[in-house]
Formats: sequence, structure tokens, C-alpha cells
Amino acid sequence: MLKTLQPSAWMRPKGYANGIVASGSSTIYTGGMIGWDASYQFQSVDFVDQVRTTLENILAVLAEADAGPEHLVRMTWYITDKQAYQARQREVGLAYREVIGRHFPAMAVVEVSALMEDDALVEIEAIAVK
Repeated sequence: MLKTLQPSAWMRPKGYANGIVASGSSTIYTGGMIGWDASYQFQSVDFVDQVRTTLENILAVLAEADAGPEHLVRMTWYITDKQAYQARQREVGLAYREVIGRHFPAMAVVEVSALMEDDALVEIEAIAVK
């Protein structure tokens, strides 16, 4: 159902795919997920904690379509602090693998000046195919 696209002459990326071909009967698009809980409260102002909660929120939405992390084909991350992301990249990767596993969809990370919720440090949009 999913095939990773990796040109043979290119170095293998770490933590994402350059492209994915997906076939399935349903495409699931999430809105921009952020690191708050079901009551729209932030339990942490820590970047890695918010990444973890954001990824958990994505899985909660996918579950409503009987989908899981293995169905993810694309993620766009919006972060407010590139230096914080880079300084804690190992921890971010660990949180990602604990929540999503070793499935790496096509991804982009974009630094933005702010997000709509003042306490949000990361927002992620996801696309899945089931």
C-alpha cells in the first residue's frame, strides 16, 4: 500500500522519506495538531513534551478513521524555534519513535514566527492513506 521513493544514488535520509507512493481507498487529512490535551490545555511548555503530545493527537485523529501511524504518508511540521529543534533533535527523534515507531513519511519542517495558540511551540499537519 505504501512504497518509499529513494533514488538509488542519494544518501538515505534520517527520520523522513524523500517521497512515498500510496494506494488505498481513504485519504485522511488532519488539521494542524498542537501539543495540548483533550481539554485544550497545555500540560507542558517543553518543546519535546509538546512534540510527543502533538504526535499522540495525530494518532487519536487517525484512530477515528481506523488508521494508525503506518498509514502516514506526509507530515508538515511548523516550529517556532529552529535552534530549540536542532539542539534537541535526538530527544525529538526518540519521542517520535516512541509514538509513531520506525515509520518515516515524507516530511518538511518549517520555522514560523508564531503559531495561533501563544503557548504552542510546534504544529503538525498530517496526511495518511488507508
